[in-house]
Amino acid sequence: MASERQSQPLAMTASETATKLSTVPSSIDRTLVERLVRIAGNPPIDIQLWDGSKCVYEDGPARNTMEFKNRSAFYDVLKSREIGFGDRYSDGSIEVHGDLVEFLCDIYESQRKAKQSQSVQLKLLHSLTRKKARDNTLAGSKSNIHHHYDLGNEFYTLWLDREAMQYTCAYFARPDYSIEQAQAAKMEHVCRKLMLKPGQTVVEAGCGWGGLARYMARNYGVKVKSYNISHEQIVYAQERAQIEGLSDQVEYIEDDYRNISGEYDVFVSVGMLEHVGKQNYQVLGSVVDRCLSKDGMALVHSIGRNVPELMSTWIEKRIFPGAYPPTIREMMDIVEPCNFSVLDIENLRLHYAETLRHWLARYNENEDKVRSMFDEQFVRAWRLYLSGSIAAFLVGSLQLFQMVFTRGSNNDVPRTREHLYPMSDQI
Repeated sequence: MASERQSQPLAMTASETATKLSTVPSSIDRTLVERLVRIAGNPPIDIQLWDGSKCVYEDGPARNTMEFKNRSAFYDVLKSREIGFGDRYSDGSIEVHGDLVEFLCDIYESQRKAKQSQSVQLKLLHSLTRKKARDNTLAGSKSNIHHHYDLGNEFYTLWLDREAMQYTCAYFARPDYSIEQAQAAKMEHVCRKLMLKPGQTVVEAGCGWGGLARYMARNYGVKVKSYNISHEQIVYAQERAQIEGLSDQVEYIEDDYRNISGEYDVFVSVGMLEHVGKQNYQVLGSVVDRCLSKDGMALVHSIGRNVPELMSTWIEKRIFPGAYPPTIREMMDIVEPCNFSVLDIENLRLHYAETLRHWLARYNENEDKVRSMFDEQFVRAWRLYLSGSIAAFLVGSLQLFQMVFTRGSNNDVPRTREHLYPMSDQI
């Protein structure tokens, strides 16, 4: 980084001098900026300081500029990078000039390269100093879910698909799909993987606003019991089922997945595993083992990672408390203790990046409506959250796994993947 100083006034009063000294970056400030840039892996960005001067990316033209509007914002990032940046971007003390998603992609990619060059000792120190994710006990899970999902159905209707209100990865079988078409394609993809048949019974762990259960009942003639601990989502789902005439096929239950009872032909969970906590994966597996019929099929759909790593500290603290994206190896704790056979694992990483692009576009279109519901800090925090999620999937920090499994003794399983493709023309 090279510094560009703006010209200063030739003469100032004592009062003006004191004020200027408190706002002009010192040589220590600039040294610390350069240190921060090195720690971050020298991303291709310019940094604008609170007096208007810039520290310029030296290896070519920068793609975007990060502006610190005051010294305290800079020191917050220096002290606590993820939380410091997230909080100070949210309160407007940091601004990104350019493309926020592109900026975050550059930051994440540079950080990844910097981590790869770290010594084993430094990596161990980093892992030891990171706090573990919040526990997902019965009480803790309800509190965590309330923090994120009970913000009001009106908020989510502004930017999710308008038909099923799916807050999980869509499936873009064709690149020109709308978010509504892609979410319908996702639900169809899940149903085909589970090989649903009329008259079967399905239990769903974590149903969101109930769109998948209604799709299964309406299109496959199955009966579904869906468990969810978000009160607002359950109320919405029940109202939608009644409006669509599906109340005799779909039952929404406000309860934790650990309390699922009965026997079912199919177990499905889309977007819940992130909130289960890896210490509870064997518990989830035992729930599936307890409720799945002899030749039953199960599917778990979850955000994940290629290597074990906690969620971003800012995301975990401000947006998704208790969240943890598992690796495939960690997901095996669900199936191995119960001798389940894994039939299929698919990674839909780029589908989630595209899903998030659609969500962010609608969020931005409805920003004034969001602002009428929440304060400016919330508006900026959620813009950062959606943009950062796109970037995380694009650079490969996050994955999206769909895992299909059944009992080890079940021989009534497909020998090819022919039943999945091509996608139905009726979507």
